[in-house]
Amino acid sequence: MNTFQYQVASIDGDYANLKRIDAQEDDLKLVARALLPPEITEGTKLLYEMMQYSILEE
Repeated sequence: MNTFQYQVASIDGDYANLKRIDAQEDDLKLVARALLPPEITEGTKLLYEMMQYSILEE
């Protein structure tokens, strides 16, 4: 199963724009905030695996 790392680039109402940080990619991914942990803010790093987002602890 693939895992991806993202950073919350911006929050716009019920959606968040995510930027991939584990690979070189210029596009942002628009994701419904209902699919993300409720405590996210701009700059929060996320881990996506097994079709779920979780906050990436560093």
